[in-house]
Amino acid sequence: MSPTTTVRSTGDFRADRRYEYARAAFDEGDFEAAADLARQVIELAPDFAPAQAMLGRSAAELGLRDEAVNALRQALALEPGDALGVRLDLAKLGALAPDEAITDGYVRALFDDYAPKFDRHLTKSLAYRGPELIADALRRACSKRIRDYRFGLTLDLGCGTGLMAQELAGCCDTIEGVDLSPRMLEKAEKTKLYNALHEGELGAFLSGRRTSEADLVVAADVFVYMAALDAAFREAHRVLKREGLFAFTVQAHEGEGFVLGEDARYAHSELYLRRLADDTGFATVIVERVSTREDRGVPVPGLLVVLQR
Repeated sequence: MSPTTTVRSTGDFRADRRYEYARAAFDEGDFEAAADLARQVIELAPDFAPAQAMLGRSAAELGLRDEAVNALRQALALEPGDALGVRLDLAKLGALAPDEAITDGYVRALFDDYAPKFDRHLTKSLAYRGPELIADALRRACSKRIRDYRFGLTLDLGCGTGLMAQELAGCCDTIEGVDLSPRMLEKAEKTKLYNALHEGELGAFLSGRRTSEADLVVAADVFVYMAALDAAFREAHRVLKREGLFAFTVQAHEGEGFVLGEDARYAHSELYLRRLADDTGFATVIVERVSTREDRGVPVPGLLVVLQR
């Protein structure tokens, strides 16, 4: 999944046509042709960032690291917001720190492109079931803590099209969602399940909330686009009422800390999450190994976590 499907123009018909040929060649695995065509586009339109990105990715496939890094850096200089996601390519080439690979601009562009087919692709092609697993874990957590499976104000981080709200329908007095992608929020609005929807980054959203106002904070398959989770944990703890719950899923890896995977998503270790929960002041209610989705038919290792304030 890459945010490069949107049709863009150089303003020069010849360059646009060569760029489309370059994309087709790249998709067919003809990286030499893709690189050559991308160079031709750059001659005609040197400030066209997608062509620089195409050259960088093609050169990387050909083992031409120096040319790849240079072209990718050119693309990033032309579009610092990185809607093209070239930071990920630079990180894979060792030219950028892994924790700097994913930006808000990349995630916004990614999901704006993804929005029209999001639900169908996730639930059918990827067998996604993160919200379902979180809802089930919350039922069990409430049973463990001898409390009703009922919540006051609920904050849905990275709410997407509203799949989490659908699982929690009827269980929350008020639910508000936040997402970087306006097109995803348009889909969420159509569910009629949210009392309010906010466009923005989840950390900034949480920091703007009142202390001890929420009963539940959920984040389904969201932290895979974040490296360090310290600030998110800290703010979630602050906005939750006493005994409020924080439930989320992550992709998992063995070892410590977090890593950037080949699938351009971050994976976090159980040790890292437990240590972070302890440091923040959360009590651990549930930590389970799960898989929220598949990749080419193979379950992706993950963790399901429920913490209590």
